[in-house]
Amino acid sequence: MTLEQKIGQFFFPAVFINDTEENIQETERLIRDYNIGGLTFFHSRASAATNYESKKKVILNDDSCQKLKELIVRYQKCASTPLLMSIDAEWGLAMRVEKTPQYPYAITLGALPYSEKHLVYEVGKQIGLDLKTVGIHYNLAPLADINNNPNNPVIGYRSFGQNKKKVARFALEYLRGMSDAGILGCLKHFPGHGNTNVDSHLGLPILEENLDQLLENELYPFIKGIENNVDSIMIGHLAVPALNDGKNTSATLSKPIIETLLRKQLGFDGLVISDALNMRSVSSLYDKKGQLEGEAFNAGNDVLCFAENVPEGIQEILKNASPERIEESFNRLLKCKQKAGILDSKVPLTILSENDFDFETTSTLNSRIAENCITKIKDNHNAVTVFDAKNRGDLAKLSLYKSTDNTFFKELDILLPSSEFAYENGGEAAVNELNKSLTKYDTVIVSLFVPKAKPFHNFEMEDSVLQFLGNLFVSKKCVLYIFGNPYALQVIPNLEYASGIVQMYQDFEEFQKAAASQLLENSECKGTLPVILSGI
Repeated sequence: MTLEQKIGQFFFPAVFINDTEENIQETERLIRDYNIGGLTFFHSRASAATNYESKKKVILNDDSCQKLKELIVRYQKCASTPLLMSIDAEWGLAMRVEKTPQYPYAITLGALPYSEKHLVYEVGKQIGLDLKTVGIHYNLAPLADINNNPNNPVIGYRSFGQNKKKVARFALEYLRGMSDAGILGCLKHFPGHGNTNVDSHLGLPILEENLDQLLENELYPFIKGIENNVDSIMIGHLAVPALNDGKNTSATLSKPIIETLLRKQLGFDGLVISDALNMRSVSSLYDKKGQLEGEAFNAGNDVLCFAENVPEGIQEILKNASPERIEESFNRLLKCKQKAGILDSKVPLTILSENDFDFETTSTLNSRIAENCITKIKDNHNAVTVFDAKNRGDLAKLSLYKSTDNTFFKELDILLPSSEFAYENGGEAAVNELNKSLTKYDTVIVSLFVPKAKPFHNFEMEDSVLQFLGNLFVSKKCVLYIFGNPYALQVIPNLEYASGIVQMYQDFEEFQKAAASQLLENSECKGTLPVILSGI
């Protein structure tokens, strides 16, 4: 290869599964003309970080998986050097592709006891096998971020939690599982995105810690990853002035953070990949096309993820980088491609059938996780309370943000038949009607299906619903099962008056079944909260 062709290998532009033929052909042209090294797949343009301003609605497509397979074959056929296909699939392909296996969020896995860490390994392995099925080689996961800021708008449920040792151990288990399936992994977002309260898709988060503080906490999981030969580390779009002569420069563009800290001090010689270069925290910094890509490479990134200016970026690097530096990055990428097995022989160009995923194994694994992550937050003899009320005819079940036709209620009905009520939408009028309907019952099993995993607008729970719930806790005996992000508990008023609270983390059927079994059998809750909740 020429030096220019080697530089082309550093570019991993975003591609969209549900895209126009015109855009697909443009990607093929980039592959042919610029010898790019890989692609990063997203569901659609509306689903990617670029959509924060336009607010386009994501249109679902049940054929996305088949389209993904066909596109991978099509793009590989264009490439003179096999492409390293990447995707961000933290909780499985389902994060990006409909009708594919979905696994629990990292925060859910973080609730597992250490004795069950093998389940995290199994999640990594199954995700790896799923990715391999469609032709993906490289998962931009897991997070090594320690979630020590409850107001973090972008990490939260994506982190294994607040304990640095558990985050490090579980991240390594996940990586080991993927590696055993033949998939490359990535720790992100160096030097640690957990203690921030700005979304780097929109602005630049700033970490105020000094190096000693970072070494004590944020950097710990990354150091453990380096000791265990992690394939790659993703640099986060966040500023650490203490490491950068007091400047608020994004880590992605900081030589002191990448070259001095990560390479020299921590001894990492694996692949360094930038976070998506279209994100507003960095994309708006330069007017000249290609300058951002050039600066990111100059700072120490080997791979430029979501690079939007390929031809211009190549010329910037060619003009400013030394041949030795280009060779170093090229060799690191080549090593990853060799490990992924795409250089040894011709990349297989087969389209696999729809039945390649092992949904049964996924369901069994999710059930085992559900049974082991159930977390008791408060238990004033929950089982006794609800069975006594049922025997007196004073028990009701209330489902919030899901109909009464849910698995949790169906499983409970076997031994706890009672009147059932639900709120899905309808605002204050529907809430008032519900309040009247519950007047004659003194005990309520409340299943709260938290609408969103992200904390915006109180996880999309309306004020009227939160107020109603707070009043219910004061006026009745309530046993609350919460299916969703545990941070949602912090926005519920009068929680201290609830008779019982059990945290379930996910709304998967397997988790609803496990929740019902736990209540009916009054069984032990083996999970622990992976984060500290204020007031809980």
